[in-house]
Amino acid sequence: LFPLHPQARLWLAQPQPQLEWTHTPMQTVTLSDAQMEGLRQIFFRLPDTRSKLGKQHPLPAILTVAVAAVLTQAESYAAIAEWAGRLTQAQLKRIRARFNPRTQRYVAPSEPTIRRVLQGADVDALDAAIGAWLLGTAGFEAVAVDGKVLKGAVRAEGAQVHLLSAFLHGQGATIAQKEIARKTNEIPELRNLLSDVDITGKVVTADALHTQRETARFLVEDKKADDLFTAVKGNQRKLRDRLTCFPWGDFSPQR
Repeated sequence: LFPLHPQARLWLAQPQPQLEWTHTPMQTVTLSDAQMEGLRQIFFRLPDTRSKLGKQHPLPAILTVAVAAVLTQAESYAAIAEWAGRLTQAQLKRIRARFNPRTQRYVAPSEPTIRRVLQGADVDALDAAIGAWLLGTAGFEAVAVDGKVLKGAVRAEGAQVHLLSAFLHGQGATIAQKEIARKTNEIPELRNLLSDVDITGKVVTADALHTQRETARFLVEDKKADDLFTAVKGNQRKLRDRLTCFPWGDFSPQR
């Protein structure tokens, strides 16, 4: 063995490793067999819209690879394909990847295959499936709802893309998201966003924009959840004026 750096021996003898050596470029995510199988099963129920001509890799395997790679911070089609290329034969078998009878080996999907499948997928169905899987695997008590304008994303007519998302407190995992159409706003879309999400007994937090009577009724009566709205501002002037008349000592944390 020959050192590739003149200080290699000194570095290796130090009680603590070099700071750059402790940096992990890819996040490690541990999923149980049951979680991986659950992920594959929800993708198995999605419709495969691909043409039969040239279709070799199973759709659930491709989508499972894509989601697992993104969980390890893969941010491009190439990064997803590189992650898939590092899977062992046992791992590829577990996700039911394509089996080549000629070589007697399981084959990971390539970058062009991953890109074509993701670009042609039913976005709404895929988003709902992933959200349902995340809800089933993550323990949570509260869901935050917030809207954001996507930087650099525009529609065909030139308007910016506005998304309303629901994500888990403390984990940041998005369980549902919906694009806001130009002729509507976040207020009615919150009900559409959470209509198919099981939040029974959970707390839903939102900003002052959603401090609305119908939204509160929907969450408490229809979804059997609790709500915590951040504040009452100018969008609810009468309610704000009534609240200012109460002595603050009657409200926590002063109370």
